[in-house]
Amino acid sequence: MLLTPHFTLDEMIVSRVAAREGLDNTPPQPVIDNLRMLCTTLEQVRRLLAAPIIISSGYRSEHLNRLVGGAASSQHLQGLAADFTVSGLSPRDTARRISTSLIAFDQLILEFDKWVHLSVTHGVPRRQVLTLRGGDGYLPGLV
Repeated sequence: MLLTPHFTLDEMIVSRVAAREGLDNTPPQPVIDNLRMLCTTLEQVRRLLAAPIIISSGYRSEHLNRLVGGAASSQHLQGLAADFTVSGLSPRDTARRISTSLIAFDQLILEFDKWVHLSVTHGVPRRQVLTLRGGDGYLPGLV
């Protein structure tokens, strides 16, 4: 199922952990609606960066979220967040370019200098920019 011109439902719910554990990670319709909203924002990111986005994690069921060690309040549970990389750009450069754009994200997190986490909200977007590092936890801004 195509959610937006460049993003499918399958790529937003695929999980190696779910496949290995035999979990069905198919979301209910309200989550699919959220994923469509998220993918609309990811389309803006794709246009900004003029490069394909590779999703590593989108929607997670509660069971899958526990298995991968996700936070209990993770926006992935509602289909409002995705982790990704961008072809030809470092995660740091990706995060920097998104953070200085007019894209209405809720959270933008550079995680371990390996991928970018972007979330959206139905409310007023916070445009919160964070860096997550192993021993330091979440740090404000891109550091």
